[in-house]
Amino acid sequence: MNFDLTEEQQMLQDSLRRFVANEYTFEKRGQIIDAGKGLDEPTWRQFAEMGLLGFTFPEDYDGLGGNAVDTMLVMDCFGRALVVEPYLATVVLGGGLLRDIGSDEQKAAILPKVSAGEHLMAFAHSEPGARYNLTQVMTRAEKTDDGFVLNGQKTAVIHGGQADQLIVSARSSGDITDPDGVSLFLVDRNAEGLRVTDFATHDGQRTAELILDNVRVSADAVLGEPGHAMPAIEKATDLAIAAVCAEAVGAMEALNEATLDYLKTRKQFGVPIGKFQVLQHRMADMFIAAEQAKTMAILAASEADSDDRETRRRAISMAKTLVGQSARTVGQDAVQLHGGMGVTDEMFAAHLFKRLTLINLLFGDADHHLEQVSDQLLTGAA
Repeated sequence: MNFDLTEEQQMLQDSLRRFVANEYTFEKRGQIIDAGKGLDEPTWRQFAEMGLLGFTFPEDYDGLGGNAVDTMLVMDCFGRALVVEPYLATVVLGGGLLRDIGSDEQKAAILPKVSAGEHLMAFAHSEPGARYNLTQVMTRAEKTDDGFVLNGQKTAVIHGGQADQLIVSARSSGDITDPDGVSLFLVDRNAEGLRVTDFATHDGQRTAELILDNVRVSADAVLGEPGHAMPAIEKATDLAIAAVCAEAVGAMEALNEATLDYLKTRKQFGVPIGKFQVLQHRMADMFIAAEQAKTMAILAASEADSDDRETRRRAISMAKTLVGQSARTVGQDAVQLHGGMGVTDEMFAAHLFKRLTLINLLFGDADHHLEQVSDQLLTGAA
């Protein structure tokens, strides 16, 4: 596998790293979080001007025709600065689903607005009790003469409270865990019967709970083929997992850098604690863990666009497993090496650790994905 970036990708990475280092400071991030809006509108407009919001959309819809590797570069940089804007929800999940299975009319109406930074989206799929089971959908879609009526509840909708439009999964047939019978619907944020409860997570991000009480949508609000949305849901989730794996790598690298700087400046017995060999060994283990995670994040990005479901899902689960394990190693060791300061809100390291902890839980933790890989290997051996 070729791990080298193209000249254009290297330029993107360099320019975006400079941007987040100079413009998206720790202090500014804190102000954005305290404002409670879930994003900074001038920053979001800058992302649009840089072409980041339409990176993976077709050129016919004001995009740049990029792929999951380009998303990896963006998310890696965002992870280093702990960017809280809804890039994952709007571009990777919402925009990705619309790009992959939306009609030409739907894409023409929405994707250019997303690229311009004028339209926010979110994907409402997870439900109470489902945990990591993508096929468990209890929200119901009842057919009417002119469309559908949606009833149900969605939980942990990433940036659901900030979205102008939501993509909601609902079941029109089958048992609650049946892969068939699930459809996707475009639902406006101000739709009658839709109640959105927005709240902050412990890592500074925003999420929401949704109640759909007789929410009516028209027939042209269906995304893709009715009753057969699960393959698209799986692929969108895999693309999101690849994205957060890259984000975790960026956060781990930033945490390693912050920890190394601390070891060089914090003194004990008149010398920097970085002089102590046991701490040097811990630091070396942290760097190795981050490099291993980086390799797997590249694997995930290289396979995330594939239509080969089994190969893609195996690579994604392998990456999420190792990235989750590495995030735990780097995060916990960084806190230990920072001492009591490592868990205070005044330290950037503490915020990196919080985000890494939550990334491990997003879309399935390391134990869940290790089980998925094991099941696939056993099935193949049988």
